[in-house]
Order: sequence, then C-alpha cells, then structure tokens
Amino acid sequence: MPRVQCADSGSLEIMILVYTGDGKGKTSACVGQTVRALGQNMTVAFGQFMKRSGQAGEQAMLARLLDERFFAGGMGFLRNDADRPAHRQAALRVLEWARAQLDQVDMLVLDESLYALGSGIVERQELEELMAAARTHGRHLVLSGRNAPDWLVEAADLVTSMTEVKHPWRTGVKAAPGIEF
Repeated sequence: MPRVQCADSGSLEIMILVYTGDGKGKTSACVGQTVRALGQNMTVAFGQFMKRSGQAGEQAMLARLLDERFFAGGMGFLRNDADRPAHRQAALRVLEWARAQLDQVDMLVLDESLYALGSGIVERQELEELMAAARTHGRHLVLSGRNAPDWLVEAADLVTSMTEVKHPWRTGVKAAPGIEF
C-alpha cells in the first residue's frame, strides 16, 4: 500500500475510505474525517457531487475552513430523467476539480459520489481512475453515499455502513436545519 508523509505523524498508509448505508451520518462522517485530518496538519479538499452551493449547513463551515478546496458542484438530487444531461455535466465538473486537487492535498473527500455513481451520472471507470490516481499520488480518498457496489467495498480499505434504526421523517416530520441539511 502506498504511503504519505504527514507533518506530525511520519509516514502513513494511503487509504480509500467509504461511508455508505441507508442511515444518516455519511456526510457528517466525511466532515468529521476532514476535521480530524486538518487537526493533523493535513491538507484536505472536499467536493460534493449532488448538493448545490448554499444548500446545506456544512457548506458554510467547509468553505471557511477549506476556501477554494471546497466545491459544492451538484444540482440537487436527480429526480427527473430529463435533467440527466445537466447533472452529468455538473458531475464532470466535480470530477475535473477532484483530479486537480490530487496534486495539492493529503486527503480528497467526495461526498455523495456513490449517489452519483448509482444514478449513472458518474461512471464506474471514472471512479476507479480517481481511486488509482489517489493511490498513485499518495492521497487518502474518502467516498460517501448509499449503495456502495461490491467492487468498491472490495477495493476500499475501510468501509462503514450507516444503518437507519429510526428516523422522524417516517412519522411525517419535515427535514430540519442543522439535522438534515
């Protein structure tokens, strides 16, 4: 496994981390991973595939912490197949941004990348190429979203599945600021 030199910890194993599952907490885990890495004097880039800029509470904080290393390039969740070409173009912009970040950071976080993969606006080959580039450049890669495919689970070094036990949405409670977004 490739290694990266960390300012305070010496040489570290390069890892691909996946946060998946039907429960809440995938984006929160990505944000937490970002904060943990920043606390170790690592440079981090954080991209979001599905969320539009200004859509979620974490975006304001990530923009302050990461400046140009934060990019919310999505168009919201794909709800209408007629919107697929525009969503694909947005995903391509996030992929291009992500590739450029690999030369500059210790960790690249790609939130909702598995949703983009599962909805067909990101292709398996594109994600596999990004994973290979991360390993070649000696960069940690964090991916999140529901329904991690078997090939990704096998390729990743760490996979955590969030499991929903109870959610207020099921009883008609609307999404709450600071909780869902």
